[in-house]
Amino acid sequence: MRFEIKSRDAAGRICNFFTKHGRVETPALMPVINPNKIIISPGEMKRFFDVQMLITNSYIIWKNKDLRRLALKEGVHSLLGFDGPVMTDSGAFQSYVYGEVEVDPVEIVKFQRDIGCDVGTILDVFGTPEESRERAERGVTETIVRARESVRFKGEMGLACPVQGSTYLDLREKCARVLSKIGADFYPIGGVVPLMEKQKYSDLVRVILASKKGLTPGKPVHLFGAGHPLVFPLAVALGCDFFDSAAYVKYAEDNRMIFPWGTVKLEDVYELPCNCPVCSKISASELKKLDVKERVLQIARHNLYVCSAEIKKIKNAIRNGELWELVERRATSNPYLFEALKELTRKTNKKWLERFEPVSKNKGLFYTGPHTIHRPIIYRAHSRLLERYKPVFKKTLVFPEGDKPYSSFYNMWIKDLAGKKINILIDSMIGPVPVELDEMYPFAQFVFPHIVDKETQMETKRVFKAFTKNSEIIYWKEGGTFESLRNVEEGNDDWDLMRLRAVSTVQFGPECQKVLFNGEIDVVKSKKTGKIRNVFCDGKHVLSMRASDGMFTLKIEGGRLLQKAFKYPRLRVVVDHDAVSFVKEGKSVFSKFVLDCDPDLRPLDECLIVDKKDELLGVGRCLLNREEMLSFTYGVAVKTRETTI
Repeated sequence: MRFEIKSRDAAGRICNFFTKHGRVETPALMPVINPNKIIISPGEMKRFFDVQMLITNSYIIWKNKDLRRLALKEGVHSLLGFDGPVMTDSGAFQSYVYGEVEVDPVEIVKFQRDIGCDVGTILDVFGTPEESRERAERGVTETIVRARESVRFKGEMGLACPVQGSTYLDLREKCARVLSKIGADFYPIGGVVPLMEKQKYSDLVRVILASKKGLTPGKPVHLFGAGHPLVFPLAVALGCDFFDSAAYVKYAEDNRMIFPWGTVKLEDVYELPCNCPVCSKISASELKKLDVKERVLQIARHNLYVCSAEIKKIKNAIRNGELWELVERRATSNPYLFEALKELTRKTNKKWLERFEPVSKNKGLFYTGPHTIHRPIIYRAHSRLLERYKPVFKKTLVFPEGDKPYSSFYNMWIKDLAGKKINILIDSMIGPVPVELDEMYPFAQFVFPHIVDKETQMETKRVFKAFTKNSEIIYWKEGGTFESLRNVEEGNDDWDLMRLRAVSTVQFGPECQKVLFNGEIDVVKSKKTGKIRNVFCDGKHVLSMRASDGMFTLKIEGGRLLQKAFKYPRLRVVVDHDAVSFVKEGKSVFSKFVLDCDPDLRPLDECLIVDKKDELLGVGRCLLNREEMLSFTYGVAVKTRETTI
């Protein structure tokens, strides 16, 4: 099965998942179809709800002699009346609800294969949140045994192996790591329905993260039983690709209407706060008066429309680089979900999420509350600032937050200090910003209010203190005089050169200065904005600065210099011999040809493309991180910009 990333934000991704019955674009919702009780037909789902893939229960079909006979004779697609991809569950959830099921684990996998499922599921052991560690360990062990046995019989069918382990995070991660090595095609995170039913969203977040940390990133991840749109944005941001929903029908049968912010009983609805095709044609009072069968159908349609619309909102957010904003805004709808975001403020989780976060986005960062300052991209900016960049001089003049770019807002004072040996620092709402970095993402591309929460203040103060710990700090006051500035030594540093050094240091590392700017530097600026556009060293074009994010794009001559400055594998993406000629022709690097990669490279980072002998082939921009490049077998890993030919 083919699975490839097309767009991304946070740890979320829009992917193409190819099966023998067609392509599915993720994130995707798979409505659950009970073949004994179909409320909305699969045909209607495909035509009006943009449903690309369904899920049904193979155990229910297997247990019913008539359904079993039809499925084996005509196939599951014919049985359901759906020509798109179909996934089947195995009966594990039924074993959780009713006790042991009658079918053998291998038998049910063979049955799913024989009825033509695109993705079948092993009969895993459902782990409950309340069970003991000993029982959870036994369940994980048995699930792994069944997975290893089942994979032998899957044939051409994609096989889903659920990750179990209850709420024991080490068991979840261990189960995920073992399952990732057995040759499965699809990885559900199982045993989470009880957590969602009891709104234990903090536990849910911990379980997803533990599972994702153990899973290979090159295969689809399915949050089994997640059918409410309230959890979709957060789950996608953590790396889940598929959801399945039986809730659209179950809630309808209980007269409950699904909305992005929660679920409401029909009896408590007086005006329909929705413009879906159902709600735009009927009033709340008319809906209440319908006979039971018709009312259930209309509410089920409404519920499915709302769920589908949320998936579309998430896809838009990913493409626009706004997924975290959607997550945070949705979390304000539910106190338990809001509390769950606290899990993402833990350093270990921020470090993991940062690995998948693109280095810049299409739009600036918008503040939504105390969780914003903990976003992975801000965590990375702070980390790179503290680890890579050191203030040049002993004295530091600190300006308060102002309009951006800060160098323009404080231009008259900065001009007076030109040539003096003093650092100029902005105490901004997202932390310290050296003025020479004031065009670099995200230091210039954020929108915060003038008054922020205490947690944000504490975090920015912590970073500010760490960054200025060896500096003599002078605070600027408008209209004030600064006796301490009169004794500042004169220097001869060029302002443009300071900016070049600062941006390249934070972007590539401090070693780059020794080679990138070791010669006669010429800077080409935009005639319209006056901003740096191209950088030449000894007449060779080494860098260009992007207007969109204030970062450098690497030219091939700059690549040659950085290759000398950095030891292998820094900044490298190493490709197989079979890809060398294609790269030299300027073609993109596909994941299947990547042999190794610098583990510090992130999505959208600039990189050097080299062969096994470390011969430079070209320069480009990563679309994936190292784990993804070595895991995906389809799709582009690096977009090649220039080559040595």
